[in-house]
Amino acid sequence: MTAKIVEAVSEAHETQNSLRVTAGSSWLNAGRPVIAAKTLSVAQLSGVVDYVPSDLTITVRSGTTLAEINKATRENNQWLPVNPFGSDNGTIGATVATGSSGPLAQGFGGIRDLVLGFEAVTGDAKIIRGGGRVVKNVAGFDLVRLMTGSWGTLGVITELTLRLYGSPSNRRTIAMEAPVDARHLGAKLHDLRDAPVIPFALELLNAGSARKVGLPARPIILIELGGNGAAVEAQTDALRKLGALVDASPEMWDALRKSDDDESVVFRLSGLPALLPERCQRAERIGASTEKFTMHASIGRGTVRCNLSGPASEAVLEQLATPVANDSVILEQAPAAWWTRISPSAVGDRVSQNLKRAFDPFAIL
Repeated sequence: MTAKIVEAVSEAHETQNSLRVTAGSSWLNAGRPVIAAKTLSVAQLSGVVDYVPSDLTITVRSGTTLAEINKATRENNQWLPVNPFGSDNGTIGATVATGSSGPLAQGFGGIRDLVLGFEAVTGDAKIIRGGGRVVKNVAGFDLVRLMTGSWGTLGVITELTLRLYGSPSNRRTIAMEAPVDARHLGAKLHDLRDAPVIPFALELLNAGSARKVGLPARPIILIELGGNGAAVEAQTDALRKLGALVDASPEMWDALRKSDDDESVVFRLSGLPALLPERCQRAERIGASTEKFTMHASIGRGTVRCNLSGPASEAVLEQLATPVANDSVILEQAPAAWWTRISPSAVGDRVSQNLKRAFDPFAIL
């Protein structure tokens, strides 16, 4: 199967045609605008190559969907704890190539922390491999982390080895109200970070996001706990000391993942977790001029993810383009003209350009 990818890349080089790498094609409106002569799909490159339950590792082809991985590992009470925005019909190749993660990154790290090894076809049609098929694997330059989040510009990912976890015997989703003003919110989030709990997910939802997942339309902290029964109960008791709790449906996490639409502007504000309340206030000011604004934040990671529905205004663009100390703006989905203003080049430095030439010397990908 990889041979067909090599053939396609070789042909593109000979004809001097650029290639856009795709899989399920459900995220094509995300990321920097792409102009390519042809599309190279890895959607047919799917299936499990190797699965060793005793090692908690699985090797799959890049076109394998997250749903297929979940199905394969569920029989052994194992799982891949990654829930990027969208659905489980998304492919693992796209998840890794775009560096996408969801609320489970709070407890398990991002997708970069779950990839052990890969196989890819570079822009000069060479097959390369990095990492390996075991958890303890450190040697030389970390190509795995380089390839993760490279958006297919360094190589066409064809195969991935992933780290799995044992499925928890108990999972519980609970919610608590969040303070509205920044000072009280900061105190609440500080207490949550210091509490004797290790949550799978810990998200702050504004009123719009809370409404979308089926909760009352007010700021809410949504928490997922997991482990054995005693561990979950002990962590729940610890959280009760910080405020009133209500049980929530686990399906709310999927509702949060699927809350975007193709016409939305989606961006993230990222920085130190301690400054999250001020970052949320900034996000609310940016969203105030739009028809519909939803926002949710990773409390442990300090990232605020915003969704603006309706026409994108010039006022929003100006606010995002204005630098703010200790904050970074990351576009996920936006009009083409916004990228040159907010993120003019992701590879403008000499190191990035040299890496690009090393992996894709003919600028095919």
